[in-house]
Amino acid sequence: MTKAELVSRISEQTGIDKSTALEVVENFMEQVRNSLIEGESVYLRGFGTFLLKQRAEKTARNISANTTLIVPAHKIPAFKPSKSFSAQVK
Repeated sequence: MTKAELVSRISEQTGIDKSTALEVVENFMEQVRNSLIEGESVYLRGFGTFLLKQRAEKTARNISANTTLIVPAHKIPAFKPSKSFSAQVK
């Protein structure tokens, strides 16, 4: 599902116009993004958690140049679904 399809479904099911639904979806994504940038997790009860995961430093290989390089430790955004959400998907 694309963002445009999501906006269309929200618009149809709630009866609000597409521009308002798009604004709400954009604002939601911006708030999640800003919270993660600040190091805060976003908890949505019954849906899941947007959080940051720490990746350890590791050694990688460039096969074509036959060299190794160090990938430093870094954080990545992740989503952990709630137990009820996971159960519904299975």
